[in-house]
Amino acid sequence: MSFMFKPLTYDDTKAINHLECSVDVVEKYSSIVSKILNDMNGSMVILIDGYISAPFKEIINELEIQSRAYGISFNSFNMEMLYRSEEEINELTKDNLPLNYEDDPVLLFGKVYEGDIRDFLDNQKLQAVLSTIKESDSQLIVLYGHGSTIIEFRQIADKIIYIDVTPKTTAVRAREKRFINIGDKQARSFNLLMRRNYYVDFEIALKTRKELLKNNLIDYYILSNYDKEPQMITGKALSIVLKELVQYPFRAKPVYLEGIWGGEYIRKIRDIPKDISNNIAWIFEFIPMEVSIVVETNHKYLDIPFYTFVQNNGLEMMGEKIYHDFDGYFPIRFNYDDTWHSDGNMSIQVHPDEDFIIENYNEFGRQDEAYYVIATGHGARTYAGWKGDGREFIKLAKQAEKEKSEIDYQEYVNSVPSIPGKQIMIPAGTIHASGQNQFILELGSLTLGSYTYKMYDYNRKDKDGNLRPIHLKNAEKVLRFDRDSEWVNENIAIEPKLIDDNEEYKEFVVGYTELMYFQTNRVEIKTKGKYSQKKDGFLVLTLVDGESADVYSKNDPDKVYHMNYLDIVTVPSTIDEYVIQATGYQPIVVHKTFIREGAKRFKNPKYLK
Repeated sequence: MSFMFKPLTYDDTKAINHLECSVDVVEKYSSIVSKILNDMNGSMVILIDGYISAPFKEIINELEIQSRAYGISFNSFNMEMLYRSEEEINELTKDNLPLNYEDDPVLLFGKVYEGDIRDFLDNQKLQAVLSTIKESDSQLIVLYGHGSTIIEFRQIADKIIYIDVTPKTTAVRAREKRFINIGDKQARSFNLLMRRNYYVDFEIALKTRKELLKNNLIDYYILSNYDKEPQMITGKALSIVLKELVQYPFRAKPVYLEGIWGGEYIRKIRDIPKDISNNIAWIFEFIPMEVSIVVETNHKYLDIPFYTFVQNNGLEMMGEKIYHDFDGYFPIRFNYDDTWHSDGNMSIQVHPDEDFIIENYNEFGRQDEAYYVIATGHGARTYAGWKGDGREFIKLAKQAEKEKSEIDYQEYVNSVPSIPGKQIMIPAGTIHASGQNQFILELGSLTLGSYTYKMYDYNRKDKDGNLRPIHLKNAEKVLRFDRDSEWVNENIAIEPKLIDDNEEYKEFVVGYTELMYFQTNRVEIKTKGKYSQKKDGFLVLTLVDGESADVYSKNDPDKVYHMNYLDIVTVPSTIDEYVIQATGYQPIVVHKTFIREGAKRFKNPKYLK
């Protein structure tokens, strides 16, 4: 699933994973179709399925053109013919998309759909098409669209093609009104289209892709991230690429998003052109459901959705225990929040705990976060916990929402000076905000949605001139009013604890609380120094200070990622002992995140089967 609303089209071309394997990559629809037709051996039934926004008609048109040129009789069936009516599908999904304007004024939230694409199909229409295909004398029959690879059609198919799309590309195509929701006849507004995508369509597409990958059913795998520039490899080649990738430390390709409080730090560090956007607020550096992973093979670059990698190789990547504890989902996310030289703070907000999320959204568990301060300007502060009467603040916030009045929020919300290297853990229920003039590494728990309840947003308007939505009713239900400044200092904004000190490095625990299942350490490595550790499962490393480092397997140093400042690199469970080598002319600081042994995992019983 993906919940990106405003990704920038900018591509970060430096996030590349170089592999030794070499597979054949076919480019352009004409060459792709020629390859498929040349592989034909007699009559053939082809199924073409894909992720949301996959451009099915481009390949269908090329198949028809080339079939005629080769003298091959051709017939195609669009899955849209087989869907139940729009009214029936809306009725089927209405509980997932409630019209609750009081709690959710712009309709962001909903409940995750538990079914699959089979629920959207009209069985009578399905059987009719199945019979027509069986009786057809066409040499080439193609069934295309979401749901074309259900078991009934797989039983009569010769080849399966899957068209994959990165979440960023899908979000951009949604913004450009390039597709509609499954079963719809006309486009919804962008916000409602993406809401339906998140809670229904993306979940359905993920289930289809997972089934095809796990059962090795894909014959041809097409990446369609760039218009008119598709790339195709075989399903076997995809397995080869991902099997090698999971043996390496790897980095995902970040996605950049604009926001009203966006800053300037990441633009300067990564030299992003000013015409891209003047307010880059979020950098989805490694949010598993939102990013992709670029691999170089045979001098070609394949931009593969990161969750395709997880669905195919998650067990090796995470390790058996973590994989099963989290039902195959990658359990941590990372992004950067940039308010450096910006106009203001992030909103004052809170996230819900597991009971609220399970009951209201049918999600996995609590939404915890953490802020690690990387860089600051003058006066930067991070807000967490209460300083004054929290219930009085809520009263004033309700008044401010109605009257657009201002609140002296600093009288009520506790804050601490933002010092580079400071880690603040933010368990669900804790009021918090990232302050103005800083660059923050934000990490969070598994919760896949964006369940942020804004309580006060300084009466700011968005880019379209609308006041940003406030969610006080839900916020009041989940806030912990007992978390004051003393509790914050004792429990979630701890002083670094030295745990290792030698000639080459020092390691500190900087983020730890029993309320959260991940822990963060800070490793300070001297110039040219090495840090080597054994581990169970996976961990994630961020170069938060210094110029460059190599991360590699101690047993196979060729399996290496050359990381630069602010790169986030995952060391998979396949690497038992890893090394971080400072490679520049300066010392470095690395932020390390890992799952705590024995920490509490899921609460939702449906994910504990």
